[in-house]
Amino acid sequence: MFAGLLEAARNSPFRTPFTRVHCDDGTEKAVVPGRSVQAAASREVEFGSNEFFGLCAVGGILSCGITHTAVVPLDLVKCRLQVNQAKYKNLFHGFKVTIAEEGARGLAKGWAPTFFGYSAQGAFKFGLYEVFKIKYADMIGEENAYLYRTWVYLGASASAEFFADIALAPLEAAKVKIQTMPGYANTMRQAMPKMMGEEGVMAFYKGLVPLWCRQIPYTMMKFACFEKTVELLYKHVVPKPRDQCSKGEQLIVTFAAGYIAGVFCAVVSHPADVVVSKLNQAKGSSAIDVAKQLGFMGMWNGLTPRIIMIGTLTALQWFIYDGVKVALSIPRPPPPEMPESLKKKLNVE
Repeated sequence: MFAGLLEAARNSPFRTPFTRVHCDDGTEKAVVPGRSVQAAASREVEFGSNEFFGLCAVGGILSCGITHTAVVPLDLVKCRLQVNQAKYKNLFHGFKVTIAEEGARGLAKGWAPTFFGYSAQGAFKFGLYEVFKIKYADMIGEENAYLYRTWVYLGASASAEFFADIALAPLEAAKVKIQTMPGYANTMRQAMPKMMGEEGVMAFYKGLVPLWCRQIPYTMMKFACFEKTVELLYKHVVPKPRDQCSKGEQLIVTFAAGYIAGVFCAVVSHPADVVVSKLNQAKGSSAIDVAKQLGFMGMWNGLTPRIIMIGTLTALQWFIYDGVKVALSIPRPPPPEMPESLKKKLNVE
């Protein structure tokens, strides 16, 4: 099956092979030391420059803003399942009830705060991940960065998501109000002034801590699992080295690794996601109050649609992000290789 996907990718518009290697002062520079870096097209962006980080943020805006907005109908039903299981029962019944009560247009409720909120989050998530990944790798040195690369991925992604959620929180709160409280507001322009009038600024940030609890584990899994899955796919599944794969073939690998990472992400972050949805619906409640009210089983409401949503969403996000890097000639690191100095120490050929 995988061979068939690779064959199809050869006919994609990204089929031209990589021909240029990004160099910094005449030498390759890696995201994690031990990696060489390849650029995708005619004019290379300087690795680690402000332009590099800025374009990575643009990739994050496009990957997160587009994908989250595209799955708003599924997200809306998922949120309603989380806060009112008795009424909406399951995914298909939730769609049926929503369309019966509000028409097909009702499935698009909350698209504006979703688009703007997750675009802002994507800019910080992907842009700062690249920043922290480089900084943390430099701090511990080339050999340690290779040996402990998973910890570099985990630390960089957690640090980036901390700031990304501060940007997301106000719009996520507005989205949940619109989607789960019938009659409260139909648009972002109606919801946000109303929230400010009722609860003040804290209306937008009371869900920040549970949002961190949901998003930081999710993002750590998203980036670390993706990076390791890509490494394993090229090592054990793809029948040729990465540098011999076309751009289209590499993007197929990206999509597959992204989907695998997305399934793990959904499971790890789901209880906190349920708490966030219920908390933004329940005025004056704390995260602990909501968790007690839901109970252990209640915090797994809506898991199936979320696995479908997050798996697809994560795969598409990585595909778009990697595609933007190809289109904008942003350096893209291949799977990590052991530094020569470490090979000599360990007597590895």
